[in-house]
Amino acid sequence: MIVPSVQTTTASVALHYDELDVFYREVWGEHVHHGLWLGGAESAERAVIQLIEHIAARAHIRDGDAVCDVGCGYGATARLLAREFGAVVTGISITPRQIEYAREVRHTLQSVAQRHPESQNPSYRLGDWLTNDFPPDTFDAVIAIESTEHMSDKQRAFAEMARVLKPGGRLAVCAWLADEDAKPWQIRHLLGPICSEGRLSGMGTETEYREFIRRAGFAIDGFEDLSAGVHRTWPICIWRVFVGCVRRPEWRRFLVNEGNANRVFALTMFRIWLAYATDAMRYGLFAARRE
Repeated sequence: MIVPSVQTTTASVALHYDELDVFYREVWGEHVHHGLWLGGAESAERAVIQLIEHIAARAHIRDGDAVCDVGCGYGATARLLAREFGAVVTGISITPRQIEYAREVRHTLQSVAQRHPESQNPSYRLGDWLTNDFPPDTFDAVIAIESTEHMSDKQRAFAEMARVLKPGGRLAVCAWLADEDAKPWQIRHLLGPICSEGRLSGMGTETEYREFIRRAGFAIDGFEDLSAGVHRTWPICIWRVFVGCVRRPEWRRFLVNEGNANRVFALTMFRIWLAYATDAMRYGLFAARRE
């Protein structure tokens, strides 16, 4: 990869999200991914929903489809796909707190609605995607929103997506990408630190991702560079962290405590903002189907 690989383990990625749990939920929200601004005047909350709707359209998710959300986070995307698109969704994450939260929210919503309390849609599974035990030919569609970056073996990650998809099944992957022509200083001061601080195993390019997908047995239907529509996410998140630190002393204590290895995320947000501004980093959406 153009960005040197970083030694990450399942445990280190899970610890990263567990330790930053309160920040991720309160700064990024339950979806924990970029928003997509199409018109420019949308709220941050609406932009996040628009990204999911865009992904669902590219994956051709329909009523009754069995869908796997790889790296489902707090389960909000899975809940939206089940509620708004009628999909039967299974989410998987390596982070215990995320899965616990997702299950608690599902239970609360079912109790309030008092409809189908026995329903397990969406269902959530704690586990590592690279060693998942889903049977072959299980899903009509697989989505992965900003999760493949954490996976140490990206080729295997896509091979697993092909394995669990039914023949003709659809794939939609949103990924943080390094620019093909990233300069040495951008790699050294932006992309490299983003990977190490964010527990990313490496940041591939569009070309590399295309090859991963093709080798796994997919036909690529399309690619979209959504960078211009998503980069606004970062100044919003930076502002929310600033306001939170002003208002909440426990946030300030966390960030100044040298024992918190993941407190560097506050600096990482500025790196990501600058990486987008200098075109070192891109945000891509790949759509494909299992051949």
